[in-house]
Amino acid sequence: MRLTSAGAARTVTGSCHLLEVDGAKILVDCGLFQGGAELQARNRSPFPFDPSELDAVVLTHGHLDHVGRLPLLVSAGYRGPIYCPAATNEVAAIILRDSAKIQEEDAERELRKARRAGREDEVEGPLYTSADAERAIGLLQSVPMNETFTVADHVRVTPRPAGHILGSAYLVVDDGHARWVFSGDLGNRESALQAPATPPEACDVMLLESTYADRNHRSRAATEAEFEEVLLGALARGGNVLIPTFAVERSQQVLYQLFRMTRNGRLKHLPVYLDAPMATRMTRLYQSSANEFRPEVRALLESGTDPFEPPGLAYTVTPDASREINDVEGGAVIVAGSGMMTGGRILHHLKHNLWRKEASLVVVGYQARGTLGRAIVEGAQRVRIYGDEIAVRASIHTIGGFSAHADHDDLLRFLEPSRPERVLLVHGESDVMDTFADDLRGRGYQVDTPELDTPMTL
Repeated sequence: MRLTSAGAARTVTGSCHLLEVDGAKILVDCGLFQGGAELQARNRSPFPFDPSELDAVVLTHGHLDHVGRLPLLVSAGYRGPIYCPAATNEVAAIILRDSAKIQEEDAERELRKARRAGREDEVEGPLYTSADAERAIGLLQSVPMNETFTVADHVRVTPRPAGHILGSAYLVVDDGHARWVFSGDLGNRESALQAPATPPEACDVMLLESTYADRNHRSRAATEAEFEEVLLGALARGGNVLIPTFAVERSQQVLYQLFRMTRNGRLKHLPVYLDAPMATRMTRLYQSSANEFRPEVRALLESGTDPFEPPGLAYTVTPDASREINDVEGGAVIVAGSGMMTGGRILHHLKHNLWRKEASLVVVGYQARGTLGRAIVEGAQRVRIYGDEIAVRASIHTIGGFSAHADHDDLLRFLEPSRPERVLLVHGESDVMDTFADDLRGRGYQVDTPELDTPMTL
């Protein structure tokens, strides 16, 4: 048995893990590196394996940092199936099409700038195109949750609900001699939408995410109370409230909280803009997936009440509709991507609001090192947006309890019932991994943190 982590090795993004067992080669996830320039440059590096030799690819869920390099994998020669639960199939298709469009638009923008300087020959093309994305989407094959299927001779995989986002799964891989568990991204037990993952049975090796392994989130009740306090206080200041969100799960989580606050009379009807075309498409998908959610959310959907549409919600899909929000100087909630403020329409709204003392920025998601969001959260006084220097005068609030990721205690609850002989930590910042590794060793586990592109024989 051999494992090679071609992503999420001593970093948070780019999940991509090659398992070689009994002569079979199975790839779990194939995600995009996100964050600073150094991380993003890794996306153009070749894979440390021959994609044409893979027997199968299996996905844990549809986030970009778990599926975003699939078009590159196909362009490099992979022609086999890409297995995933049905909801992940739909989420991944939306994510990949949006990613390809952004790659093409960014490349065209850079080319225009380079032409003005006479340096067009220095510009790299898009990482991949829409045609590349469609070829990858064409290989997606839906498999039922909780049902075992065969990916290669003697190698079987069972996806089980991970409680992270719509369609998310952890994978149990069994070759008849050993059992592996690939956690993917595990959910927060305090999620208002998703039920927590049921821990796996005994296994030999567990590949475990560690995004928030060094801390515990606030309780759901405390988080919702904090969100309400921050939001009401921000609105009282008179400015707009900006909430950068990820298109999948976080946007819907925020909309659900606004719906509940309005329904219980704590929040008056006010303009709420979901200014993110991809998040709009994801919300439509969430509205048709009642069976994935906690009973109280499912009951609302089944009764015909939409918990993801607070009163006053406007979907601003077109660029013109987005620009019209600039005329709103106060009293509106603007929910927009991207969640780490590295791109998307949130940049446009930050440019128009971040310098206003009456405005508020409410950060509800993880901010990776090297991102604009991380810089603002860490107290930057000025930032550059679209080439302009913008003063940070708005009130900044960070609410970590809405995280869709498991925290320290969630990870232990998932890990301990199966008592694996070996734990491999991935998908976390290096200092967080090291802290958690020491914690687990103190509990009697054999722990390793794989290095990028370095095979581990087990």
